[in-house]
Amino acid sequence: MENEEPLKKKRRKKKKRKKDMGNLFFNITQLAILCIFLGVCFIIFQTGYIQKIFQLHQEAQQIMETSTAADFQTDQQGEVYDKDGNLIALLKNDRNLIYLTSDEIPDTVKEAFVSIEDKRFYKHHGFDPLAIIRAAKSIISSESITQGGSTITQQLARNIYLTHTVRWERKVEEIFIAMALEKKYSKEELLEFYINNIYFSNGYYGIQAASQGYFNKDASDLSLSQAAFLCAIPNSPSLYDPLKHKDDTLTRRDLILKNMLDDGMISESDCQTALNEQITLDNSSPQFTRTWAHTYIYECATRALMEATGEDYDTCHEKLYTGGYRVYTSIDMDAQALLQDTIDNELEAYNTMNSNGTYALQASAVTIDNETGLVTAIVGGRSQEGVSQDYNRAYLSFRQPGSSIKPLIVYTPALERGYSASSTVIDSKEVDGPSNSGNRYAGAISLRTAVEQSKNTVAYKLFKELTPEVGISYLLDMNFSSIKDTDYTPAAALGGLTTGASSLEMTAAYATLENEGVYRQPTCITMITDMDGNIVVMPEQEEKQVYQSSAAHEMTNILEGVLTRGTAHGNAIPGMPCAGKTGTTNDNLDGWFVGYTGYYTTGVWVGFDSPRSAKALSGASYPLAIWNTYMTELHQGLTSKALND
Repeated sequence: MENEEPLKKKRRKKKKRKKDMGNLFFNITQLAILCIFLGVCFIIFQTGYIQKIFQLHQEAQQIMETSTAADFQTDQQGEVYDKDGNLIALLKNDRNLIYLTSDEIPDTVKEAFVSIEDKRFYKHHGFDPLAIIRAAKSIISSESITQGGSTITQQLARNIYLTHTVRWERKVEEIFIAMALEKKYSKEELLEFYINNIYFSNGYYGIQAASQGYFNKDASDLSLSQAAFLCAIPNSPSLYDPLKHKDDTLTRRDLILKNMLDDGMISESDCQTALNEQITLDNSSPQFTRTWAHTYIYECATRALMEATGEDYDTCHEKLYTGGYRVYTSIDMDAQALLQDTIDNELEAYNTMNSNGTYALQASAVTIDNETGLVTAIVGGRSQEGVSQDYNRAYLSFRQPGSSIKPLIVYTPALERGYSASSTVIDSKEVDGPSNSGNRYAGAISLRTAVEQSKNTVAYKLFKELTPEVGISYLLDMNFSSIKDTDYTPAAALGGLTTGASSLEMTAAYATLENEGVYRQPTCITMITDMDGNIVVMPEQEEKQVYQSSAAHEMTNILEGVLTRGTAHGNAIPGMPCAGKTGTTNDNLDGWFVGYTGYYTTGVWVGFDSPRSAKALSGASYPLAIWNTYMTELHQGLTSKALND
């Protein structure tokens, strides 16, 4: 008992000696760094580097003069919705980022980052010399980097405004920008910017994208252990990639949790619970089937943004994938799938391939809702695994429309100028004029019969009487985009256009006949909002009275006969009034059928990308079969509806 007191004193002296040695080491380290810093300053001053530093300071100031919160909200993931409000696609580039405001970011995430990345975040002004000293001491004591020397603000400056090139100039400018950021933004804002832009490996930027990507849940639903696990990744996204190096990520998670405990951010029990929690990754995020509708949606959305902002196509296209927009569309995914399946099934027997491995015989089709004038479904080609759907023939391919053009530029204009369904016209061969199918001529017939039997001679003569200028003016009024000066000839009456028309243009034109002669510019965009729900685009469809209502009514009545008595006879939809027209180009290069009910207008084209003849191809073959099968199924359960109603 007597010897205990001296022993205690010896132990206290030993501890004090160790503490003194530690303080001495720390003071020597500080002194060494100070000497190095002063030495560097002397060298810089003597060698003229001071001018370069002043230049870097000016550059940093210039960056900050234009800095806004928007700088930190780029590359945000957007979303696309169908007509029923179902999510059908994500809009993103290589940076998968979903922005959260500060109050949406869990406190555990904020605390974890501050604890492991920048303990003095709330005390420094952008640059922390003590952090560099701590980092140096950490390297010396543990022979590894357990904490960095860059502050959160420096990391933010580097990630947003600079490159990751390891050069002294970049480091100096980084410090200047960080100090300027601290003056311009609050600590809360800086932490929000940082957590949303830091990289979490595998293409995920920001805590929300990482949370959804690795745990299939929102950041607000993360447990303490999961939050610390994710916060472990940004220090070295390759080393701490959870999909490849999960054990390393867990090791750093444990370090973060212990740091948070030491910093008084969490309790001992919370820390232990989090350390014991098993981390199970769930990267089964929703997978979306890409369809031809998606390419059309992106095109329409880009055009809508152009109109709203006045910016060019490339700028708006890039913003579409980085602006965090919510794009609402008129696409009916059930109709889309039905149209695609119908095309694939009807053309299944024709499996000849092009040299590039794509199906030789192709098709495109568009459906427009006659109530709204908006696109319901759009297919740009046959389904084929491994083949890109970027080239959407429905709006990018222009082909001669054959006889399907006749109601648009010949017969409806003629009805406006005194002709009627019962008017007598002469079906006879004209010198240097076209021939009828089968070289059959009927002499005096009604205009109705001429349409039903697709008499080329009658259309040709009427078009010459109207003049090509008058006939083609109707196409221009309906925004046909590829009309050339060489199209103003009588041959246009039979679809002999230099470039031709797209399936989308033809479908919108026939929808005009059903809509009392009023043309509506087709689109599939109903609204675009920003990530906060503010309306960015609310498209107003262009509407134009192209045909007199009475002429459109009479033309529709005539076209009903095409499906009962004419070139498409036997293909009317049971119990549903419908009208339409076949089209076949010379040498059977292209086949068309465009038709409508009171509910929908659908146009179908079938042909080859590089035009070539196919004996079995006509408007009454593949196109009509696709139209009839699809439209019959599409109208299942719908009550009979009169045309032009």
